[in-house]
Amino acid sequence: MKIEAEWMRGGTSKCWVFETEHLDQTRTSLDELLPRLFGSPDYRQIDGVGGATSTTSKAMILRRPADAEVDVEFTFAQVGIEEAAVDWGSNCGNCSAVVGLYAIEKGWVVPRGDVTRIVTRNTNTGQIIIQRVATPAGALPIVPDAQMPGVAFPGYRVGLGFQDPAGKTTGKLLPTGSATDTITAGGTRWTVSMVDAGAPVVIVRAEQLGLDPSRYGSWASGVELQLETLEQIRRQAAVRMGLASTVAAAARAIPKLAIVASPAQPDPDSDVSVMMLSMGKPHPALAITGSIALTLAARTPGTVLSSITGDAPRSRLRLRTPAGVLETWSEEDDASLLIGVERTARTIATTIIHVPEALGSAVETSLASATQ
Repeated sequence: MKIEAEWMRGGTSKCWVFETEHLDQTRTSLDELLPRLFGSPDYRQIDGVGGATSTTSKAMILRRPADAEVDVEFTFAQVGIEEAAVDWGSNCGNCSAVVGLYAIEKGWVVPRGDVTRIVTRNTNTGQIIIQRVATPAGALPIVPDAQMPGVAFPGYRVGLGFQDPAGKTTGKLLPTGSATDTITAGGTRWTVSMVDAGAPVVIVRAEQLGLDPSRYGSWASGVELQLETLEQIRRQAAVRMGLASTVAAAARAIPKLAIVASPAQPDPDSDVSVMMLSMGKPHPALAITGSIALTLAARTPGTVLSSITGDAPRSRLRLRTPAGVLETWSEEDDASLLIGVERTARTIATTIIHVPEALGSAVETSLASATQ
């Protein structure tokens, strides 16, 4: 059996993009199908299409809904690498940037004007994301020319506006009801903020980890030495936020964990330095859903982040990341609050993926049984 797919880059991530109806034809559970297609469990994913990193072992599943108010509905899957598992608990903001571009390239949405507005819904969280794809003179540029930090080559410009993003996973911006909480891990009491917007995130000050805010480039090595403690903090936060019943049951993908500090002085280009963990390791850039949470945390009095940035509402927040400075924006749109960021996206390949023989045999048996 064969499955149609597109290989696309969205922001600083890569993902395989499928249409729901193509996957439905396999009549196989996606929790079984996706790990095998990606080559998991195997840290190399050598016998599959996965990229063997958390930022490249991702899938987006798209469909055109009957809902006239939404142009495209999509589901994000974080496919395990060393585990034959799929995490459905959150969305990927970087990969979300491929959705609007895919819709235009496939003719699902007709470009209109210099910027085409596409309303999308993420099914993992129920989040509405307003996508604005640059279409000068009513068409995609023949050659993509938009640049962004963390990506060496240009793509098509895509603006992502998360509509009223607070509490989409837990029901509250502050799931515990407090701007800060104390968590004990590794024999230390940690002051953290737990925020749900875009994605659930637990925020820790860099100074508590012994990291020097003025030496941001050295953070990664210091963080690597404390991954076990940080994972304990993250798992305890999962229980406090109502995302898991026990620390052992906490998902790998959520909550995310962000380490923050005041920028090195003088730094006219950023408001805060951030390092985020993804699937237990330092993220090479910044999860976009995490940047949305950080933006609302900065606007919320009493949080770890607002003590750095000040909690007065601002239209722009500049986040220094390992890949460069990422800027988020806030604006009102039809009486809704949009928190957004500019990304780029590009289609890398259009392909047919062959379902592995062992799984394919099971699929064929299932199909044969269904026709008897």
